[in-house]
Amino acid sequence: MSFDLAKLVAVVEGGPVARVVVAETRGSVPREAGTAMLVRAADVIGTIGGGALEYEAIARARKALGDGNDRLDRIPLGPGLGQCCGGAVTLLTEVWDSERLGAVDTDVVARPLPGITGAMPLSVSRALGLMRREGRQPTSGIVDNWMIEPVQHPARQIWIWGAGHVGRALVGVLAPVPDVAVTWADTDKLRFPQTVPDGVDTLIAANPADLVTLAPSGAEHLVLTYSHALDLDLCHRILSQPHRWLGLIGSETKRARFRSRLRALGHGEARIARMVCPIGDPTLGKHPQMIALGVAADMLRNGGVSVRQEARA
Repeated sequence: MSFDLAKLVAVVEGGPVARVVVAETRGSVPREAGTAMLVRAADVIGTIGGGALEYEAIARARKALGDGNDRLDRIPLGPGLGQCCGGAVTLLTEVWDSERLGAVDTDVVARPLPGITGAMPLSVSRALGLMRREGRQPTSGIVDNWMIEPVQHPARQIWIWGAGHVGRALVGVLAPVPDVAVTWADTDKLRFPQTVPDGVDTLIAANPADLVTLAPSGAEHLVLTYSHALDLDLCHRILSQPHRWLGLIGSETKRARFRSRLRALGHGEARIARMVCPIGDPTLGKHPQMIALGVAADMLRNGGVSVRQEARA
């Protein structure tokens, strides 16, 4: 897990927030070191595992938010907490505001634990040096009474073309996934829901295919608009530039028609074969949420969709 700086910046725009991160673990615990949640007076964003531990952590975070003091808590997950995991966690709770964020490094966040003073330990300095010189990303956790967390830079860029029922379901599934950045495009603002999940970038264009050149070369594309003509234009332009993966919603019949039309547009067989259609898991059915679950599971498991799902755009 890593430090989600972009999300923290967005949340802090509304005022100070308490960030609770699992700094250290021992034995059986709900979540690994680096897992974090953001706590405000009225809501909580994220989870460190739920249950009695999270309930207690939220209460302590709100106290920290009220008095403005960071805190470090070592909590055994035993009968005293009403849990039976048997392990223990160390939780670091820090109060973040815009001023504190202004001093944060964009690659790694290293700081002393509450109550620790003095110069940065040599072990921490070495870890930061290895990251900057050789790209070795440190593991989130405590090192010589300092907390180190690499800043999250999403490893996967997923572009979803179309804000219909399946598009909305897919965004709902993929947006919370760590190390995934979702870009969502359609023809009109009214095509999107009133509330878009945090961290999702929306793009609007009369012809969304004109936006394809904005996608990075490693992007994964899911094409599922309301128009077969727009779907074809999108597939044509995506196949014409570097990309990691392309999935198209539709039936075997739609796939056959698109293959023929893409050939007419000048694409060779090897390039057309990169387009996966149908997408998803046919055993789950055709309900939008079930299609989304099947597609997302295959993408996250395999880095691309391998199972086909008959579904109409």
